Amino acid sequence: MASKNLKIAVLPGDGIGPEVIDVAVKVMKAVCNKMGHKVSFQYGEVGAVAIDKYGNPYPDETHEICEASDAVLFGAVGDPRFDNNPNAKVRPEQGLLAMRKKLGLFANIRPIETFDALLDKSPLKPEVCKGADFICIRELTGGLYFGRPQGRSETGETAYDTCIYTSEEINRILKVAFDYAMKRKKHVTLVDKANILSTSRMWRELAKKMAANYPEVTMDCIYVDNAAMQLVQCPTRFDVIVTENMFGDILTDEASVITGSMGLMASASIGAKNSLYEPIHGSYPQAAGKNIANPLATVLSVAMMFETSFDLKKEGQMIRDAVAKTIEEKYVTEDLAQKGDKSYSTSEVGERLINLIQND
Repeated sequence: MASKNLKIAVLPGDGIGPEVIDVAVKVMKAVCNKMGHKVSFQYGEVGAVAIDKYGNPYPDETHEICEASDAVLFGAVGDPRFDNNPNAKVRPEQGLLAMRKKLGLFANIRPIETFDALLDKSPLKPEVCKGADFICIRELTGGLYFGRPQGRSETGETAYDTCIYTSEEINRILKVAFDYAMKRKKHVTLVDKANILSTSRMWRELAKKMAANYPEVTMDCIYVDNAAMQLVQCPTRFDVIVTENMFGDILTDEASVITGSMGLMASASIGAKNSLYEPIHGSYPQAAGKNIANPLATVLSVAMMFETSFDLKKEGQMIRDAVAKTIEEKYVTEDLAQKGDKSYSTSEVGERLINLIQND
């Protein structure tokens, strides 16, 4: 395959974001050097660090960097200074919502896959979670989080949020789900609350119409409360889960712990022009600066970037193989280390990954 020139926007963000992003950037450089690709990085601020510098969690300067890139590599946002201040009018998390909206990132993709060497780290019994391998596809720019009107009454005694979806928003995310299913086990599960919500009934109606265009794909529809139970009772039943914004926000965090650590969970947010890749673990401020954070989720997000944005499947697989090898070798950070085993620092795990890639 011909070499490519990759232009990456890098947004380290808050907490452990800069530490895990540093490892991911070094891994990406190692892969590109080995495979003959050129890669350049332009850095921007987002979250609490952007509020401190610009007074805005997603400033125009950062947005311009993202728009000019081929893909965005993002760390995390969040800071206890804002979490503990209910009167704060500007919050780091608002930067993430603004970024999704302005970049048109409408589909969040979260793969959930267990590693045999880590089955005993899962809160589920090994016989329940072994072999779990599915993808959660969450709509990102509609629903309760963005619906208007939203706010409080003049007296402050009533609060309200509005859930709104258009057929265009629903159909584009359903297409992503069915296209993923065609590449996998050809099964889609729509999660909704159609027995209660009008928006969910519209989701279900459009999903059934979409399914008619994919005769090879089977589809079932389950209520969100049932989905929450089945994720812990029989996660191996799922292939591709597709759902609206708030349900997806909750269920993907539930699903993430099946593997044994949120530090393993990569994600992609797909847009019309470019896409964003990030770990799902958040800023974890208690670990910031201690060199103990697990970088594997961010590194696996780079693998998704290679595969999804650049169609570089071999490069993505190189990263996945290196990650699997470090886990097999127990060369992992403290969140994955078995009792009595040595744990390694963020930077040490990064060095090991690069060594495996270079010598593969």
